[in-house]
Amino acid sequence: MSLTLGRGPLSREPAMQNFAIDGPAHRIHFEPFAHRVRAELDGQVVLDTTRGVLLHETGIPPMLYAPLDDYDAALLTRTDHTTHCPFKGDASYWNVGPAENALWAYESPLEPASWLAGYAALYFDRMDRWLDEDEEVRGGWRDPYHRADAVASSRVAEVRLDGEVVARDASPVLVFETGLAPRAYISREGLALEPSETTSTCPYKGQATYWHLRVGDRLLEDAAWAYDSPRGDVAAIAGRVSLDHEALEVTIGG
Repeated sequence: MSLTLGRGPLSREPAMQNFAIDGPAHRIHFEPFAHRVRAELDGQVVLDTTRGVLLHETGIPPMLYAPLDDYDAALLTRTDHTTHCPFKGDASYWNVGPAENALWAYESPLEPASWLAGYAALYFDRMDRWLDEDEEVRGGWRDPYHRADAVASSRVAEVRLDGEVVARDASPVLVFETGLAPRAYISREGLALEPSETTSTCPYKGQATYWHLRVGDRLLEDAAWAYDSPRGDVAAIAGRVSLDHEALEVTIGG
C-alpha cells in the first residue's frame, strides 16, 4: 500500500524487485505537494499553504508538512512538550488555539532528515476541517502512489456462513486497491440488513455506512458496509455492499 506501507518499495517488506535500495531499513521520502491546503479550527484558518510537502516514512501513512511561516502565528503557543524520533530528531510542540500540542516541528533535525528544518505538521484529527484546494479532505491525506479502482466483473462472488451460501452475485464490482486483496461489492438484493451506527472514512473511497447482517436467528454485527457517494475512481460501487466478518467466507471466482 503506497510507497511505505504493505509491499511498497520503501516498506519494511517490499515486493519482489531486481534492485536494492541502499541505506537504512527505515526510510524517509520528502516530496513537494503543490496543492493549496487549508486547515481550520473553530472557524479560523490555521494553515493556508501552497508549499506543502508530503513526508513518506516506512510503515506510516503520508504526513503533510508545511513551512512554519504558513501557519497563523497568532494561534500558536509554544509549549514545553517534546518527543524524540530516532530518525528525525527532537520535536518541539505548539498549542493551536484550544488544541493542545497539535503542531510540531523538528527545529534542529538529525542530519539525514535535515530538510525538515523550517517545516511543521498538524495532527490531522485535531483540526475541524481540511481543504485540498476547495475539496474537503476526510480520513487523512491521500498518497499519490496509492490507487483504488472499481471494475465491473463476471467473476462470481459468493458469501458463505458455515458453508452455506448466504449471498451470490454473478456480476459484482471488484475493488482493486494498492497493497490489498481484491474486494467484491455486491447487490443488496435478498440481504437482511439492519442499520448500524458505525461509520468510517477512507481517503480513497469516501465515507462508509455499516449494517448488521441477519441470517436466520444470527445477527452478524457490522458485517456489511457501503459507500453511497464514493469518490470518482470507485464510483461504480455506489449502492452496493461489501461483506466481511469472522464468521463469513467471501470468495471471488476464477
